[in-house]
Amino acid sequence: MNTGHAWTTTPVTAALLRGALDLEHTERGVLPHRLPARARLQIPDAQLAMAESQPSGVRLVFRTRATAVELDVVATKRIYAGAPPRPDGVYELLVDGRLAGRASAADGDTLTVDMTAGTTQLRSGPVETLRFTGLSGDEKDVAIWLPHDETTLLVALRTDAAVHALPPGGRKVWLHHGSSISHGSNAATPTGTWPAVAAAAGAAELINLGFGGSALLDPFTARAIRDTAADLISVKVGINLVNTDLMRLRAFGPAVHGFLDTVRDGHPETPLLVVSPIHCPIHEDTPGPSAPDLGAMREGRLRFVATGDPAETAAGKLTLTVIREELARIVRQRSASDPHLYYLDGLDLYGEDDHAELPLPDDLHPDPATHRRIGARFARLAFGDGGPFTDGA
Repeated sequence: MNTGHAWTTTPVTAALLRGALDLEHTERGVLPHRLPARARLQIPDAQLAMAESQPSGVRLVFRTRATAVELDVVATKRIYAGAPPRPDGVYELLVDGRLAGRASAADGDTLTVDMTAGTTQLRSGPVETLRFTGLSGDEKDVAIWLPHDETTLLVALRTDAAVHALPPGGRKVWLHHGSSISHGSNAATPTGTWPAVAAAAGAAELINLGFGGSALLDPFTARAIRDTAADLISVKVGINLVNTDLMRLRAFGPAVHGFLDTVRDGHPETPLLVVSPIHCPIHEDTPGPSAPDLGAMREGRLRFVATGDPAETAAGKLTLTVIREELARIVRQRSASDPHLYYLDGLDLYGEDDHAELPLPDDLHPDPATHRRIGARFARLAFGDGGPFTDGA
């Protein structure tokens, strides 16, 4: 700890957090969750359990005159066997909405994942202290965005002036659910994920329920959306259903209806935007499942391939083309009696021409520049004049 300041320690409570649906108290610190406890009891696999604990869109928010802030954390570092080392997660400090500092935890718990064997191993690590100094002594609103892809235990928050929780502001709350692309895979920073970019441009308070590998129309996720206060809701569906080869066309339509029915039980008139998948060449017309490209991994690169057979679509296997057509049909059908339901074609966010300019580096996930492009386009199409998120404005 830096002893040059007279520190005030403030307990990390739900009142200081935005973007989390639950806060778990552990022996080592508090852990923000993006699914409530009831939903977590029903999680069927380690992938979603890991993804929902990664605090994409979660930030500590408070008002203070502090010139220095320290945050003690235990970050979970992921190592993928055979893949290149992952960069450390980034913590971003914003003052009155403007970036004022970045930091990373170099050490922490370590989770080793073997994607080919389907095994994981967790090793405990140390607490790291993040420091942000040189802030003005004026009263200001401070937000610390946690790493979008690195599970983070919050151990202690210290400042050299008192901290006050911010009252709810006048911004609309936008709740978004989607896949690893919405979660932020391959984005460089937590404010650089496409939902964070779109929320900033649309002046919205973000709740990001993008879960890597896990946008699978799970009923417990629909119930979490149903039970969460939100002014605007979007649901991006498709890529995970293809790359896990989870269901066939016969099950897909009723599952979408059921998911939307549950959301509507809690939000009967909230603007609800259904978003189809962005362009992804390996799965446009080829079903899943996806698998790591073992040849690329031997060369130290992470890439994915589609292992299905295009001929299997005749038997009901899903591709991105099939999903876009079915989602558009479902929204057309439902919107006849639901005037606040809308559809956005993911190809309008990132299409074939975009892929020619900014290809997906691992054949599944966008790079940082593409996240910014998708976020800007979503903001224009959803929050812009005449967009679905201006419904009732």
